[in-house]
Amino acid sequence: MNLSFDLLALQLFTGLALGAIYILLAVGLSLIFGMLTVVNFAHGAFYMLGAYVGLLVYRYTGSFWLSMLLAPVMTGLFGMICERWLIRPLYGRGIDYPLLLTFGLAYMMVEGVRMVFGKSGIPFDTPELLQGATNLGFADFPTYRLFVIGVVAVILLALWLLIEKTSFGLIVRAGARDPVIVRVLGIDVSRVWLIVFGVGTGLAALAGVLSAPLQGVAPEMGTAVLIVAFVVTVVGGMGSLTGAIVAGLIIGVVESMAVLFFPEAAQVSMFVIMAAVLLVRPQGLFGRPGLMA
Repeated sequence: MNLSFDLLALQLFTGLALGAIYILLAVGLSLIFGMLTVVNFAHGAFYMLGAYVGLLVYRYTGSFWLSMLLAPVMTGLFGMICERWLIRPLYGRGIDYPLLLTFGLAYMMVEGVRMVFGKSGIPFDTPELLQGATNLGFADFPTYRLFVIGVVAVILLALWLLIEKTSFGLIVRAGARDPVIVRVLGIDVSRVWLIVFGVGTGLAALAGVLSAPLQGVAPEMGTAVLIVAFVVTVVGGMGSLTGAIVAGLIIGVVESMAVLFFPEAAQVSMFVIMAAVLLVRPQGLFGRPGLMA
C-alpha cells in the first residue's frame, strides 16, 4: 500500500480530533470514579443529553458558542440533582448499587429524549465560522476538527489548573485518596462530591455538543460512546486523569490509523489495546492497584 506523508498526517490529525472527544468523556468518567468511586453507567446518557440541550440552545439563539456554554452547565446541574437525590443515598452500600442505579437512569434518560424528540436522528449544523478547511502547510484539514482539538486542550489546561493549583483541587485529590481524613479536617466532603459529579457530567455534555456537528444527535448516540469511554478509562487507569488523556489520544490515533491499514479491524482496535495493556498492567497505564477493591 502506497501511502503519502500528507495522507498519514491528515489521518493523524483526524485521530487527534477523535481522541479529543474520547478524552473529554474519559476525564469526566475518571473524575467521578476517582472522587466518588461511582461507576457512572449514565455517562453516555449525559453525553447525549448535552448534545440535545446544545441543539435546543443553538436553534433558539442561533449561537453555537452559547450552546457550548449552556449545555454543560445545564446538564451538569441536572447531574448534581441526580447525585444529591439518587446516588448519594447509596454511598457505603457497595459499588454495585450506584452502578445499577446509573444503568437504570441511563435508560430513563434515553426514553425521555425519545418521547420528546422522537427516535430519529437530527442534524446539527456546523457553525458558519468553522465550516470549510484550514491549510496546515501539507494539506487542508476541516476547520471544525481543529477547533475541537483546541477547545479540548484549553479545557484540559483549565482542569489541570483547577486540580493542581487551587485549594478545591487539593481537597479533590485528598478526598480521592482518603475521604475520612478530609472529613476529620472539617471539610464538607458531600459538597465536594456534588461539585465533582456536576463537573464530570458537564464535561460529558460538552463532548456531546462538540461531537454533534460531526455526527448529528440521536437518542442512542451515548450507547456506543459509553463503551469507548470505559475502554479509555480502563486503559488509562480508573480514576487517573493523566491516564484518561494519554489513553484517549492513543485510542483515537490508533483507531484512525487502523481505518487506513486495516479498515475491518478499526472498530476492535481499542479492545486489542485494552487487552494488551491489562495483560501487562491490570490497573491500567496510570491506575493505582486495588482501587476497585
